[in-house]
Amino acid sequence: MTSQKLKDMLNAAIAREIQVSIQYMWQHVQWMGVDHFSVSDKFQEVAVEEMKHAEKIAERLWYLGGVPTTKPSPIDVGNSLWEMVDNDIKAELEAIEMYKKIEKLADSEGDPTTRFIFEGILEDEEDHHDFFTSLKEGKKK
Repeated sequence: MTSQKLKDMLNAAIAREIQVSIQYMWQHVQWMGVDHFSVSDKFQEVAVEEMKHAEKIAERLWYLGGVPTTKPSPIDVGNSLWEMVDNDIKAELEAIEMYKKIEKLADSEGDPTTRFIFEGILEDEEDHHDFFTSLKEGKKK
């Protein structure tokens, strides 16, 4: 039997995934200047990946008897290029931390499927974090 705590955490993960999918898509649209052409498509790609994560988590929550949220966590697009990147690094770190907690809770509840789903999503989130931190490191050079 799945706990309410795990269902609540899955809904928080859905809200976060919806948030960043919108955040990254708007950044893709708003990114300006020469740098726009080198990374704009990657922002769009990451936004789509995040929406797929939301769908996968929602399907799992529904299977477990929960009702997926349709409301995103607060969206913070940013006003400048580097503010956007800082917001994105923070969002990915928050996701990584949250998803590790979900994996541990799923383990403790004997739910290997949820754990497996989040292992894959966590790998993607770490890739996204690497992309955003690499952009930030490129600025320093």
